[in-house]
Amino acid sequence: MGKNVKIKRGMDIPLEGKPSTHIHAISKSTTFALKPTDFKGLVPKLRIKQGEEVRVGDCLFADKKNDKICFTSPVSGEIAEIVRGERRAITAVKILADSSDYKYKDFDTKGYSSKSVDEIKSILLESGFWPFLTQRPYGVIAETDVSPKSIHVSGFDSSPLAADLGVSLRGQEASLEVGFEILNMLCEGGVYLNLHAKKDNTIYQNIKNVKVSYFEGPHPSGLVGVQINNLDPINKGDVVWTIKPQHIAFIGKLFSTGKLDLEQNIVIGGSEVNEPAYYTTRLGACVDSIMKDNYKTENVRVISGNVLTGTRIEKDGYLGFFDNQITVIPEGNQYELLGWLFPSYARPTLSSTLPMSKFLKKSFNVNTNPHGEPRAYVVTGQYEKVLPMDIMPQQLIKAVMAKDLELMENLGIYEVIEEDMALCEFVCTSKINVQQVLSEGLELMAEES
Repeated sequence: MGKNVKIKRGMDIPLEGKPSTHIHAISKSTTFALKPTDFKGLVPKLRIKQGEEVRVGDCLFADKKNDKICFTSPVSGEIAEIVRGERRAITAVKILADSSDYKYKDFDTKGYSSKSVDEIKSILLESGFWPFLTQRPYGVIAETDVSPKSIHVSGFDSSPLAADLGVSLRGQEASLEVGFEILNMLCEGGVYLNLHAKKDNTIYQNIKNVKVSYFEGPHPSGLVGVQINNLDPINKGDVVWTIKPQHIAFIGKLFSTGKLDLEQNIVIGGSEVNEPAYYTTRLGACVDSIMKDNYKTENVRVISGNVLTGTRIEKDGYLGFFDNQITVIPEGNQYELLGWLFPSYARPTLSSTLPMSKFLKKSFNVNTNPHGEPRAYVVTGQYEKVLPMDIMPQQLIKAVMAKDLELMENLGIYEVIEEDMALCEFVCTSKINVQQVLSEGLELMAEES
């Protein structure tokens, strides 16, 4: 039997631009992209050339450290451009999609329930679905020759303006069932499905052979790292895999049909969106085609993901590999006269200096202005108020800054990845880039291990 966990520490950030539950069908994007920069520690090895024709499911590039791990095309068409950054590092592979019906690569998934674990892994690797599995510690792509002690799935998302998975995955219950069946074949330690105690969990009602637990409370209650810490903490030497429900549905569709179907319902929200709602598109789609004529103003920040952990992209940028959300808020590049001296507009805060603002505003129109610059790193106790995990977050970040490997290990660095401490960065009085610092610490630990 699972547990019932009530999260008390944390903070919900109510932003303007909450999406309606209406799902819009949008015109098909003409260009798509797969970005190696979406994957931590990946060194891509190209399998295609510019101008080459590809099918849905053809390998675009592989992991140089493990060339069994393929990253495949979400559409069929022509390789339009291989984008390179500093030192000629590959930052994106762009595909000009076919205007008519897509051409698909077939995968042998018939009789999947009788296939061996190695055969299941081989299909996931060849199809490009293996990278959906994230390994903890370190938050990297799961190693192919490791058996995890468990697989954890968060069945809800508590991030600001996040998609309600009961809406975005409605009608995909059969694919979820097959996907969870595949996960059970990959892990002898069991699959944990963590649900919200007060939300509609109908889409998961037929899922079998999983350990169900229920959570409630403010963000970050929906983060899988917080759930793992409360259910089965990661100790030194443990390996745990995580995956998102929408990606489990992708896997289910693959094993049901033998073809990649990367169509998904994403949520578009934020104060600068004319019509915040759910939109049907595909993984890697160009945001320009999705957001056409949907901006209220021009001076905006477009984020693939949520405001806490998402990635800034251009208006003609591309949806991230792991994202099912686009957030648009005002760009905070206006100078605020004496902003440090006088209270300005109401915005979400832990501070009780202006307590009435918490009651006068039900949602906030925020911009990207940090309202200050990095300053002396002082102990405030703020991190502990928003991180419901059995670790000491500020001491951990200081240990990372000092590159004290032993202290980092003792303070629980194996249990966290960047998203777990995003709220700590949001409330940080010292304006420390907590996620970036932690990322450097995780990279250092991975190298030393």
